[in-house]
Amino acid sequence: MVDWKEVASYVIILVIVLIAAQHLNVVVSGSMEPAFYRGDIVLVEKANFLGINEFNPDDVQIGDVVVYDAAWFDQPVIHRIINITDINGTTMYVIKGDNNDSPDPYYVKSSQIKEKVVTYGDNLVVIPKIGYLSLWLRGL
Repeated sequence: MVDWKEVASYVIILVIVLIAAQHLNVVVSGSMEPAFYRGDIVLVEKANFLGINEFNPDDVQIGDVVVYDAAWFDQPVIHRIINITDINGTTMYVIKGDNNDSPDPYYVKSSQIKEKVVTYGDNLVVIPKIGYLSLWLRGL
């Protein structure tokens, strides 16, 4: 006989795990050291998660660490906003990895910003090192 309460509890746990997994991002490079390192996992909020806007990309500020679709790279990039400027009436962001000597090569529009790293107080929410397994499995 099937215990529907047990089945329901497993379904709820699975849904929670799947939602939580969508809010974790594995760091693949050292460009943001010492804020976080390759193999760390950062907790992110999404600009659009199943129709829910957890943050507004138009409201990001200098100092925020964001995940954006870079025109110069084939994977999303996790870097910090270092300047905000207006170009012909469009708000554009200058973004840079903390460990990089120069900013990323192109301005970024708010429509390219997909996620923002969550902060607790003034600290980024980082889970150290456990993303190495994911990097290894993906061959990165």
